[in-house]
Amino acid sequence: MKNSNLNIWVVILSIGLMFQSCTNENDITGVDLAEEIIANRGNNNNQGGHNHNDNSIEFLDNDIVEDWTTLLLEIERFAGGMRPNATARALAYINLASYETAVPGMRKHTSTKEILQGLIIEQQKCPKRVDYEIALNACFANSIDHFIINLPSIHDQKIADLRDSKFASLEQGLPSSIIENSKTWGRYVSNQIISYAQSDEEAEQQILSPQPLSYEPPTGDGFWTYSEDPERALFPYWKSVRTFVIGPNETTSIPPIEYSENPNSPYFKQMKEVYEINNKAKEEDNEQLWIAEFWSDDAEGLVFSPPARQYAISNQLIDKYALDLEKTLVLYLKLGFALNDGAVSTWKQKYDHMVMRPNVFIHQFIDPDYQTNLFRLIYWANPSFPGYPSGHSCFASAAAGVFIDFFGNQTNFTDRSHEGREEFRSTPRSFSSFTQLANENGYSRIPLGVHIRMDCAEGLRLGYEISDAVNDLNLTKKPNHG
Repeated sequence: MKNSNLNIWVVILSIGLMFQSCTNENDITGVDLAEEIIANRGNNNNQGGHNHNDNSIEFLDNDIVEDWTTLLLEIERFAGGMRPNATARALAYINLASYETAVPGMRKHTSTKEILQGLIIEQQKCPKRVDYEIALNACFANSIDHFIINLPSIHDQKIADLRDSKFASLEQGLPSSIIENSKTWGRYVSNQIISYAQSDEEAEQQILSPQPLSYEPPTGDGFWTYSEDPERALFPYWKSVRTFVIGPNETTSIPPIEYSENPNSPYFKQMKEVYEINNKAKEEDNEQLWIAEFWSDDAEGLVFSPPARQYAISNQLIDKYALDLEKTLVLYLKLGFALNDGAVSTWKQKYDHMVMRPNVFIHQFIDPDYQTNLFRLIYWANPSFPGYPSGHSCFASAAAGVFIDFFGNQTNFTDRSHEGREEFRSTPRSFSSFTQLANENGYSRIPLGVHIRMDCAEGLRLGYEISDAVNDLNLTKKPNHG
């Protein structure tokens, strides 16, 4: 009888201790449950389990990044006045925020805060137990809502809708302490990145006034200018915007070929080439027109911008090469840095060299009735900034250089970014190397009728220079010999 009573008291005491431990934020039962839930989440994606207790993202898939990037691409095309520079900047900060949110759980990579002067993220604020998918969900929602501006309310609401649906899915069965800790961490990092971005006052002001009335272009033979207010200079002061890896005074610049009205000069011949290829593509509805429209990405409200296009490609590449979450976040971080820094250097050179667009020269010296193949897609015949070097081409090679560093140059890739669209030639195109992809993208501006060959060549050269600098950025953790 005594033994029976003793056994009863042991059971009661055990239950009491178990109840006491479950009320603690770090309770073992709650953590075990969280581990089991997240492990099952991983198993459902054929990624294995996630060890919640070691604060690692090692076995998480990249669905959270892919889904948010897909939404970003869907809504960014409606963000008025952002393309291309403000979008390139936004993509850099959004993906910096997601990288820094997950970096405490990364095995191989470390924070950028030692590299980026003025960035403050107190990693000791990261809770010991975090569901990184919940944290990333909070981070992406907050960051995209801040950086993608001028959205119609119907598209702005999509951010909240995805955030809430993801939370509902990810939170099932998890302890409330882990849920709240994870949300708090993701929002904290995102807000720190937003504060860091806001400290770049030049960029913040220029985004609000992308075509400032204060800027009037200098005049000279062959200089770019505008004819009406809608074609006023876009982001003429962008050279002063913050860069992450390489600044506009660190990149090299090859001067454009000399302006000439002589039909036998290299300059005139390049203008004539645009005229002939543009018109032939239109008349024959040939592959050059397909290439021109496939890569255009100029039309606000119709397609995403040229920098965003590189994330549309990236979303396809992470599936093709089955990247894990850590590698995906590193890829997207470096891609954002390359696109942002590419925009800053390109726009400095544009307004340094002031090279005119082809249609102005062609109207005056070749054919007054000339019309670009871009004209039917946008309300104005040209992008509203000087031609040399091509920003489109720079974005193409800056991204390709990052892809080559990650995957090698040889590939078997089909770009389906616009598949199913009926407003233009959206049929997917296939490539055997990333240099081939970049070259086609870069030189597509010739059959589109908006750039001469030297613009594209210099843009491609500059983009690879920038990607080389970004690829040299070492974020790998140093070996711990202690």
